[in-house]
Amino acid sequence: MVEHTRTLDFKIAFAIGLGTMIAAGIFSLSGTAVAEVGSSAVIAFVIAAVIAGVTAAAYSEFASIYSENGGGYLFCSRTFEDSDLLTYGIGASLFLGYTGTTAFYLATMDEWFFRFVLPESLHFLPHGTTAVVTAVLLGVLNARGTEESGTFQLLVTGAKVAVLFAFIGGAFAFKGPAAAVGTFATGFQAEPVNILTVSALAFITFFGFSAIAASAGEIIEPQRTVPLAIGASIVTVTVLYAFVIVAMVNSPIPAEIIAQEGETAMGRVAASFLGPVGRSLIVAGAIFSMVSASNASILAASSIGSLMGRQGQAPRRFSRIHREFGTPFWSVMTATGVIVALIVAFIAMFPAEGAALGGINLGLTALTGFATLNLLLPLAVVNVALVYSRRRFPDLKRGFRVPGVPAVPVIGVLANVALIYNLPVDGVITGLLLTVGLLVAYLVWGGAPDVDELVERVVPPRARAASGGQTEATEPSEAADTETYRILVPIARPESAARHVRLAAALAASHAGEAEIHVLTVTELPDQTPNELVRDTAAARVDRIERLLEDAGVDADYTVEGHLCRDVSFDVLQTARESAADLLVMGYPEERPEITETVEFNAPCDVVYATGGASALDLRTLTIGVGGGPHQRALLDIADSLGGSGTSVHLVNVTPTGGGGSGEDPGVTLSALSTVESVEVHNVTADSVADGLVSKAAEADSILLIGASRDRRLRRWVFGSTPDRVVEQAREAGVPVLVYASAQGFPERLEDYLFPVYRYLRQKFQRSVAALRGDADAHGT
Repeated sequence: MVEHTRTLDFKIAFAIGLGTMIAAGIFSLSGTAVAEVGSSAVIAFVIAAVIAGVTAAAYSEFASIYSENGGGYLFCSRTFEDSDLLTYGIGASLFLGYTGTTAFYLATMDEWFFRFVLPESLHFLPHGTTAVVTAVLLGVLNARGTEESGTFQLLVTGAKVAVLFAFIGGAFAFKGPAAAVGTFATGFQAEPVNILTVSALAFITFFGFSAIAASAGEIIEPQRTVPLAIGASIVTVTVLYAFVIVAMVNSPIPAEIIAQEGETAMGRVAASFLGPVGRSLIVAGAIFSMVSASNASILAASSIGSLMGRQGQAPRRFSRIHREFGTPFWSVMTATGVIVALIVAFIAMFPAEGAALGGINLGLTALTGFATLNLLLPLAVVNVALVYSRRRFPDLKRGFRVPGVPAVPVIGVLANVALIYNLPVDGVITGLLLTVGLLVAYLVWGGAPDVDELVERVVPPRARAASGGQTEATEPSEAADTETYRILVPIARPESAARHVRLAAALAASHAGEAEIHVLTVTELPDQTPNELVRDTAAARVDRIERLLEDAGVDADYTVEGHLCRDVSFDVLQTARESAADLLVMGYPEERPEITETVEFNAPCDVVYATGGASALDLRTLTIGVGGGPHQRALLDIADSLGGSGTSVHLVNVTPTGGGGSGEDPGVTLSALSTVESVEVHNVTADSVADGLVSKAAEADSILLIGASRDRRLRRWVFGSTPDRVVEQAREAGVPVLVYASAQGFPERLEDYLFPVYRYLRQKFQRSVAALRGDADAHGT
């Protein structure tokens, strides 16, 4: 596997933490905090910072051991290896915590938009509208691989700090330094319960330290850099927030107005210090900060989902890396969907004030409690994990050690529980209900095996050059291999290896650049069977395939690899993804159709199936049908490439007499075969399209090449499947068939499902036009 390249130094790591912490917490909670406890808000923020610092120390120690991405979920899964339900609960809670935090950021941004940006004429829009739109846009950007670079993160963080300095400077300039300090000093209140409540709400502000630990896989010297960056960012943010509270206390705006403004109070206060221009600066800085922090939280949530998918504690799709975008697409989209659902639920369906469904009122404060609960619970477990790790793994090399263990982690646990106790009750209840619901769902589902445990490489890749002899195989690299055309050839029966490798070599030869053929044989491991009982069998299969390929004189560069796995289709798909395969070449469904169909429907690349006919596939002559739809058009590229290499093509236009369709216009197909030197068009009448294609291929003694939709299940139920009928009849006639299934996105699948309807309506229209012309000719007009 390719290792992460560590490119982030201390200043970038520090900027990541600082930039994530300077977000909706300070811009929205500062007004609420000052309205509740006055100058004592500083004490509340310091308490939250100290509690965060205790857990941040545990994060720092774990990050110095496991210098990978994943944060608290990774730490707990490595420490509590035998407690599957506990680690799942931590992952699910963190996922809800990150998505809830993002929903809080964006819902706060939505309030600022309604208060300061949107004109009155647009206030009819439901609250949460801009939050939902922004969440969807951020989700799309993250799914497509857009991310902040280190330099951009520095600039963004610098801009946020500059905005806060402008706000603080405005307050001191307005009142004068001495007067400002005096006003602040007289504004303290002795209300411990209210102070702790504000601390509980403010904790979400300091959780940004986890973003540093979550990026440990990219940080240079993480054992030293992660603890320093976490500590520096927490201290810096605490000092900044203290000065913001001082500025808020010195506002000429009355306390009751600040309380009424709530999460948008800072914008109102900025206007009193700096005028309209200053207010616009603060509003822009606040909105930009919330969007930037939301982006970081979406990345964190999707990384948790991706790791859970890989470890079998979330749907396997969550761990899949999009072939084009290079992101965990499904995990990002799921995180975005949860964020949108939380915004709609807490802000639109159950707002804090006014009419709500069932009379339930939640709102922004409850959303803060929901998010903070789902962050505090995992943090408490991380503190416990540190104590357990010290005792269970005393010999682990720890680049950073938390002093005072176990006392300090225990204090962290108690402090986290105290903050949970002071969170808004409705937010806590909602969070607990949703977390318990996810735990029940996981118990019902039962999870899936860990990817790293599901597949065992019994025989690593062994390469053979076309000139003969073995060479050392290497892992694929990210750099110079981008132009290499990679073909994965899964072999179920060793006897078919030579035919399929020759086919792969012929297909590779039609592409420019170097080709890499990877032969994979997977020995299925029955349930409850120890691996060691089957390893020799798997190794013997690899040896046999290599001998058969050598005896057949296959003239191609290839590697042969042997795996053990309890799920063959999963192993083939996972290998295709990890090796960045451009094409899969394998047998058509026969004895185990469920395996081949699973590969077909989920492969990250195009798939070619070979079935029936002679033992060797001769690609000098191809027979293809005239047709339409995305699967038909996709195979024309490969036919055109082969034709440019000397392959002759028989193009068959079948007019069925048995009601199974109608003839097509061959012009479109011919135009796509521009480089084919020899094309013969045959107009055939047969009972069905399948009959016509098979009979003509048998007559021409050629291979029949057909296109197939990647998911033909709907077509089978409603329209029937021409590719499956062709394969069945060709097998009886001894005609070799290549089925080309091209990769399809949602638009292509939708087009494929609707194409038969479109073709039927088009042909009916053409018949109607022809009938009208016939009538006109008959009447002499």
